Amino acid sequence: MHLGLEIAERYRLAVFDAMIVGSALLADTAILWSEDMQHELVIDQRLVISNPFR
Repeated sequence: MHLGLEIAERYRLAVFDAMIVGSALLADTAILWSEDMQHELVIDQRLVISNPFR
């Protein structure tokens, strides 16, 4: 939960989106597919948000 809140503040994401990003980071995911978050946003230099419809 703390990781998600930290990510929400640092990257200006909605808390729910930041919790998803935090979970992806903890799972060591390299790409997170989302049509709602900013396309090609890089989180902590190891997770890339990618829109599958672009």
